[in-house]
Amino acid sequence: MSVGYVLVNVEPGSEINVFNAASSLSFVTDANLLFGDHDLIVKLEADNMGDIARLVVESIRAIPGVLNTKTLACAEM
Repeated sequence: MSVGYVLVNVEPGSEINVFNAASSLSFVTDANLLFGDHDLIVKLEADNMGDIARLVVESIRAIPGVLNTKTLACAEM
């Protein structure tokens, strides 16, 4: 199992809608609104990092209001 965190920037005023949409995705295990440089952090779990990358591109970035994302891959030791 691979884990990744996605830092998300959204259009002003769309924070709650993006949070709710991201939280409802089956592969999202946690999501929190943030103060600071990013608006939201989302924790994803998938079989491998390739799947995480695909899910970010196809699902997270497709949410209306998402401006950009930064994916942080957790080390697998």
